[in-house]
Amino acid sequence: MNADLLDKKEVRIQRMFGQIAPWYDFLNHLLSLNIDTIWRRTVTKRVRPKAGEPILDLCTGTGDLAFEFDVAAQRQSPIIGADFCYEILERAIVKNQRKHSTQRIQFLQADAQHLPFPDDYFQIVSVSFGLRNITDPDLGLAEMARVLKPGGKLAVLEFSRPRGKVLGPLYTWYFRKVLPRIGQIFSRNQESAYRYLPESVLKFPDGEDLCAMIRAHGLQDVTFTPLTFGIATLYIGTKALNSAP
Repeated sequence: MNADLLDKKEVRIQRMFGQIAPWYDFLNHLLSLNIDTIWRRTVTKRVRPKAGEPILDLCTGTGDLAFEFDVAAQRQSPIIGADFCYEILERAIVKNQRKHSTQRIQFLQADAQHLPFPDDYFQIVSVSFGLRNITDPDLGLAEMARVLKPGGKLAVLEFSRPRGKVLGPLYTWYFRKVLPRIGQIFSRNQESAYRYLPESVLKFPDGEDLCAMIRAHGLQDVTFTPLTFGIATLYIGTKALNSAP
C-alpha cells in the first residue's frame, strides 16, 4: 500500500473531498445500496432531539444528517452543519434552499479540530462517516465534547468491520477491490479517494476501541450499536451533568 494513501493532512483531505464533490451523493447511495439513508435515520431515532434546542452536525458533507435532524426535531431546532470542504458545502447549501429550510439550518465552513462555537451549547453533536477523516480524531472529539452541553448527546456514525467468518472476508474483498474501482470510474479524482476510503476504515478503531476514545473525553454511558451486520456502527455518549470545572 502506498504510504501516502492514508495521509490525513488537512490540505490533502480538503482537496480529496473537493475533487469528488460532484459525485459525492450519487456514489454514497450507490456504493451503500442506499442503506446510508437508513443509517442516518437511525441516528436521529436513537438520540431523540428535543424540539427547539440547537444541534451541530460536523463533517456534514452535503447535509443529509442535518436534514434528518430537522425532521426529527419537528422543524423547530436551529441546526448547524459544518464541514471544512467548501465544494461539498456548496451542495448542502443548494439542498437547503431547495428544501426551504434556510431559516432553521445554517451551513458553514469550519474545522472540527477548532470549532468556532461556545462551550456547553448544543443538545446534540453528531458526525457521520467523518471522524476517521479528521487529522487528529482525539482533538476533534475534545472539541465535540467542549461544545456539547452537560447532559447532551454525542452521536458518531462510522464505518466498521464485519466480524463474521463469511461476511468479514467478503466485505473486505468488496471494500478493497470493487468499491475503489467503481468510485474511480465515476469520480476520476487525483487523490485516490476511493482507495483511501477502505484503508482508512480498516485502520481506524471500531467497537469498544472507539468507545474508549470517546470516554477519554469525559463522555459517559457510551454505547455502540452495529448496523447492517456491522458494516456501520453507531456510537452514542452523554456529557456528564457535572462536567463543568
